[in-house]
Amino acid sequence: MTKTAPLRILLWHVHGSWTESFVQGGHRYHLPLLAEGGPWGRGLSGRDWPSAEEIPVDELKDHDFDVVVLQRPEEIHLAARWLHRRPGKEVPAVYVEHNTPREHAATTRHPLADRDDIPLVHVTHFNELMWDSGLAPTVVVPHGIPDPGERYTGELPHGAALINEPARRGRITGTDLLPAFAEIAPVDVFGIGSEELEGRHPAVRPGGDLRSRELHAEAARRRVYLHTARWTSLGLSLLEAMHLGMPVVALATTEAVLAVPPDAGAVSTDIDVLARAYRELIHEPDFAVLAGKSAREFALSHYGLDAFLDRWDALLTEVTA
Repeated sequence: MTKTAPLRILLWHVHGSWTESFVQGGHRYHLPLLAEGGPWGRGLSGRDWPSAEEIPVDELKDHDFDVVVLQRPEEIHLAARWLHRRPGKEVPAVYVEHNTPREHAATTRHPLADRDDIPLVHVTHFNELMWDSGLAPTVVVPHGIPDPGERYTGELPHGAALINEPARRGRITGTDLLPAFAEIAPVDVFGIGSEELEGRHPAVRPGGDLRSRELHAEAARRRVYLHTARWTSLGLSLLEAMHLGMPVVALATTEAVLAVPPDAGAVSTDIDVLARAYRELIHEPDFAVLAGKSAREFALSHYGLDAFLDRWDALLTEVTA
């Protein structure tokens, strides 16, 4: 429950899982709606968020928002045009950076680097470290997710991976690494576009794009969660798997080295080390259960929803003061 007076917040539905957590706070959340939908006006996209509502774009100027939560550079200009108020100058604003920098890891300048009137909120410490944020004041608000419950059974001696568009994103998400694990035990890949992996390797199996509840149930039946991303921000699917009680085998890249403790499975940049850990977890279900319990305990204490919402309340209170 929020400790601050409820705020009227304007934001876009960009990252569904992150927004799912964000709108659990005690504020009112307003999402722009265009008749044609699209990236700038998709509204709720069918989500059942009781504290959130869609507002047609042509009505936004008639609402007095307390703060605008920006997530893409284009939203700064859209908000100014639709609200008739400039974010950061005439209406308080924060900018949430979900992603690692592209194309250059250490030298990419952030789009807000020349502004000091909009706080830049990084979702991981790694992102804050790697972006050149320039003049922008920065803060890290780590992820927090609703607890799906300890649902791990590990009854299927398979690995589970959640990768959206695995064929297109390729090396970024480590799709090319999956066959090395599939030689040991099948890897079931869930996510948007997973069907494109059909036929590439007999033991890399598309699992489809499932709704959260069904995805949690299916993933928790697999014995090991595989996190093969080379270059991406910390995936919420990894945190969900840990909450479920799944042991983890993960590349030691970006924020994963902080998110996955050693006793939760294995974290390394050496694929041979990860393959050995994967084999051991697959063939030792009792060991996998213990590792999964460590993963869940760590996730609950470091990536719980209450801490996430408390951090956001503190930041929004400061920004709107």
